[in-house]
Amino acid sequence: MQNNFTIRPNLIITCLALLLGGCASDPAPAPILSGEQMLSESQGIANLGDRWKKGKQLVERGNVLVREGQNKIAEGNRLIEEGEKAKLESEESYKNIKK
Repeated sequence: MQNNFTIRPNLIITCLALLLGGCASDPAPAPILSGEQMLSESQGIANLGDRWKKGKQLVERGNVLVREGQNKIAEGNRLIEEGEKAKLESEESYKNIKK
């Protein structure tokens, strides 16, 4: 029974020592990139930026076209309404003439 109690404190002390040792050690050095790797990565990032800008321009152009389309639809509906009114008035006038 006594042996069981001595194993647990030793195990706890060992785990604490390993934990503290791991935290206190220097971090692994970052891999060194070659100039060609840095150039390749920066070009890739620049391409992403250019693609994003083009996407933003397309969204803005699309929004302009949608607004213009909505204005044309509103104008078309107004013309239809005006035309229907003119037709109805003409039909009513024709009926009155025939009476």
